[in-house]
Amino acid sequence: MRNLIPILLAVVVLSSGCEPDGYSCNSDGCYADNDNPQYQTLEDCNSICEEQIPGGCGSLVLYDYYLYSTVQIGDQCWFAENCRYLPEVSPSSEESAKAPYYYVYDYQGTDVEAAKSTENYQTYGVLYNWLAVMTEGICPVGWHIPSDEEFNELTDFLGGESVAGGKMKDDVQWNGSNSSGFTGFPGGYRFYSGFDGSVSLGYWWSASESGSNSWNRLLYGNGDNVYRDFNSRGYGFSARCIKD
Repeated sequence: MRNLIPILLAVVVLSSGCEPDGYSCNSDGCYADNDNPQYQTLEDCNSICEEQIPGGCGSLVLYDYYLYSTVQIGDQCWFAENCRYLPEVSPSSEESAKAPYYYVYDYQGTDVEAAKSTENYQTYGVLYNWLAVMTEGICPVGWHIPSDEEFNELTDFLGGESVAGGKMKDDVQWNGSNSSGFTGFPGGYRFYSGFDGSVSLGYWWSASESGSNSWNRLLYGNGDNVYRDFNSRGYGFSARCIKD
């Protein structure tokens, strides 16, 4: 069955007035209402719509036909939700530290549309191995995966690693205050043994390397700490974009 999520997201876009004159939009792009053969790609449609969304951090960012929330934290502008970019999907039994792999928590198939229809995708987004999180397509133009230093700047601004986690954790699904607006969800992870940690842990990749591993940040269900660690690039963690 065709995934209805892109259609619902299109409604969000249309309700904000974000549709080119004379065109209708779906998950593939924009087409002329008058049966004119002229056709625009989804990227062209996004570009037109982005011009109609007010700028500035805190505004919505349209990417891959989804409206991401953003938040200003200190001098940085962050996505306020996890990345959803999903060009392909794999079961948790498959992994590599040398090629991009994409996962949706608890989904064990290979059908992208089916994975996108799951509640875990809609709530937590995608789990990426490090090669996948470093692909060009994961963030829109003008945004990137944060470096280890940019994560340090975030936690320093929030008072240090011993207290920043409570300010970053969501206050609905988790026990944080979310006073930063980061809205960190307990999206779990994919390790060599499969999926684990949902509702209790959240991992986020950085773009920085540590030998043959890469740096990440971890939030636990208990405590207000943010943990800085490095892990195998084959593991599956969440990702956020930060503005250039």
